[in-house]
Order: sequence, then C-alpha cells, then structure tokens
Amino acid sequence: MVSYDEFAKLDIRVALVKKVEDIPGSKKLYKLIVDLGDEERTLVAGLKGIYSPEELEGRKIVVLANLEPKKLMGVTSQGMLLAADDGENVALLLPDRDVKVGARVR
Repeated sequence: MVSYDEFAKLDIRVALVKKVEDIPGSKKLYKLIVDLGDEERTLVAGLKGIYSPEELEGRKIVVLANLEPKKLMGVTSQGMLLAADDGENVALLLPDRDVKVGARVR
C-alpha cells in the first residue's frame, strides 16, 4: 500500500506523440518525442513489434513525467509511457475523452 501523499508525488500527464523513431541495434525499442503541453521530451519505449510508428504518432498517451531519466541504447529517456501488460498482450493507457495535452492524471 502507498499513502495518498506518496501517490501525489507522481506527475502523470497526458502527452501527444509527435514523432517515433527506430533505435538502431534494438529489436524492441522506439525513441518517441512527446509533447507534454509546456515542453517536449524524449521517451524510450519497448513497443516495437507491438505498435507501428504510424499507430503511435498523433496519439494521446499517458506518461509518468517525473521518473528519473535513464539512458537506454544510447538514448536518454525522460519519462515513461504507461501501458498494461498481461503477459500476452500490451495495451497503451489512453484518455477515453479528448483532454488537453499536459492534463494531469489524478
């Protein structure tokens, strides 16, 4: 269990996927450029083979924005997109209504 105060520390926001690029040498990772409303960030996501770049570009997704940056395959990821994974299928977490880019998840 986590307290509400611990949960409140998470900066979860709606982001718009602007661009998706392959990461050379990686079989699973994409480099995503996302718009968080007040800034653009680079994310690294293991979605290759699950989603095509065309399926991701232009989509609103949910992102953990205050995750500590981490370098993967030479690319610094500045957050994490949120997805559900049941061991067989992966599904992005998406807003079910149109909300502004940068909207906070509470």
